[in-house]
Amino acid sequence: MRNLALHWQILIGMIAGCCLGLALNMAASEHSVTLTTGLPDGIVQAEVTDSSSRTVIRYRDKQQKETTVTVDPASTSKNDLRTFKDLAKQDPLASQIYNEHGKSLAKQVGGWCQKIGGLFLRMLQMVSIPLIVTSLLSGILSLSGRHGVGNMFKRTLGYYLTTSLLAIVTGMLLVNLIRPGLQTATSGTQGPTAGQELHQTSLMDVMFTQVEAIFPSNPLAALTQPNFLSIIAFTIIFGVFAVRVGGTTVSRIHDLARAGFEVMMAITTAVIRLAPIGVFFLITAVLATQGSSVFQSLGWYVVTVAAALLIHACITLPLILKFIGKRDPIEYARAMSPALLTAFSSASSNGTLPVTLTSVEQRAGISNKTGSFVLPLGATINMDGTALYEAVAVLFIAQLHLGYNLPVSQQIIVAITALLASIGAAGIPHAGLVMMVIILQAVGLPLEMQGIILAVDRVLDMARTSVNVWSDSCGCAVVEALDPQPDSPLNPS
Repeated sequence: MRNLALHWQILIGMIAGCCLGLALNMAASEHSVTLTTGLPDGIVQAEVTDSSSRTVIRYRDKQQKETTVTVDPASTSKNDLRTFKDLAKQDPLASQIYNEHGKSLAKQVGGWCQKIGGLFLRMLQMVSIPLIVTSLLSGILSLSGRHGVGNMFKRTLGYYLTTSLLAIVTGMLLVNLIRPGLQTATSGTQGPTAGQELHQTSLMDVMFTQVEAIFPSNPLAALTQPNFLSIIAFTIIFGVFAVRVGGTTVSRIHDLARAGFEVMMAITTAVIRLAPIGVFFLITAVLATQGSSVFQSLGWYVVTVAAALLIHACITLPLILKFIGKRDPIEYARAMSPALLTAFSSASSNGTLPVTLTSVEQRAGISNKTGSFVLPLGATINMDGTALYEAVAVLFIAQLHLGYNLPVSQQIIVAITALLASIGAAGIPHAGLVMMVIILQAVGLPLEMQGIILAVDRVLDMARTSVNVWSDSCGCAVVEALDPQPDSPLNPS
């Protein structure tokens, strides 16, 4: 199996996990037990009825007081709980009875699979912070020693931020329109009540909190907490001012950042190689505990991501290319076709970079000065497709997990975090998995829900990487068109 490409390994792991999870769910998801011994102090009798969709726990104390607790994710009753975490918080006795005696075999196996799959998620968390810091620094510090670095950096960064925001907005509009996570009967309907609680913080408060996060009072504390927005923002600030200092200082920092990035790329690649195992256990856990109904929304999810990527790649970017870059989008796409096909097959922006540089200069007629400046930075910080994908994925997970759309305030947090996280995403296959952890944490969604979308991640990874490279290529034309002296070196800023 080691000789197979990673995406085939993930597919095999996903299929094996699906088969095992569905088999467990079909054969061992029902469990009913009546207990009179081995119960917590003060409890004389307990009954537990467990299934993949609903769990009922009844227990009676010495005073013959009977308590009934129901855990049902799809329930509309205010008296029912939606998750077992809620059960542990609101009724620790019922939670103890269920964990010790009431779990079906499917949920027992699913629980262990969840723990093992959780190790893979912890590894993704482990590499995320150092990967962000080294990736951003190496990209920004590569600009040192260039003429006109200030002007070109401003134009390039302005283009990248604009297109990434447009990509995120496109994805969020479609995910709110299609609502892929709400296309199943299992989606909850408690949205208004829970949503009102999330609206207690005003939009201004939410925005100001994000602005505060951009300027950490203690950058080292931001690394240990971790506060990802602060880490990304401070790394960008540090890199930009290191370029301004210049000299041996920036050279030494650049060498260190580049060496660290190479090491983190190697570690991240090694972690990603474990993805088939992680997928196997995570998918097994999901299907063993929830059954096949969890996949009913994946078709809509793929359609939503694909439609958003097509709109951004075939409408938004060509319009920018035509009216600002002054290029024919069809001819430019034909010139960039080797890079786009390589990006699609490799799912790696960094791996495609040599082909992109060659196509831009030799086929599209972009100067080496512009291409060698814009493309390496773009392969590091410009991830339109990744930003779009992550915003859609997180909102899809929220719809699937919560049963309702996140309120506008939470969606703004998703948009901001997706933008900053995409800046820190490395241009390697499946790097979006690392960055998605950041966004899920920002809005308080369970990290294990990533396991649901891993099944289709490779196909979407190939598509979004092509969009990333296409955006970088369009950026070259836009930056060169905005160059006041395209045929001569820029004046130092």
